[in-house]
Amino acid sequence: MPEHDVDWAALRDAAVTAMEQAYAPYSKFPVGAAALTEDGRIVSGCNVENASYGVTLCAECALVGQLHLTGGGRLAAFYCVDGQGNVLMPCGRCRQLLYEFRAPGMQLMTTQGIKTMDQVLPDAFGPENLEETT
Repeated sequence: MPEHDVDWAALRDAAVTAMEQAYAPYSKFPVGAAALTEDGRIVSGCNVENASYGVTLCAECALVGQLHLTGGGRLAAFYCVDGQGNVLMPCGRCRQLLYEFRAPGMQLMTTQGIKTMDQVLPDAFGPENLEETT
């Protein structure tokens, strides 16, 4: 999807709205994420912490859950924000999660401007790397 076809302001607004619903009583670090699907939907998610820190859900995890709940598809553009609405880069684990569900040429708003998924996770491992077992 060409960069000019993405309404980055709408994605940021959706990410901020999601962040406002975050459950972050332990870190006090709410995160919201929003993505545009290939078919034009906006899906979003927020982080949901847990007293057992290892089972905390990142905003990207919730977003991918909503992607599947609302019809599936592939992510064309992505935006993530912190509690002040500033651009936040996904961690390595979440970049891998986004890579799995990306559309070709997926774009991300980053702290350095708009980049492709391939730029933020070069030489990634994905489903295409798995051998068929049949």
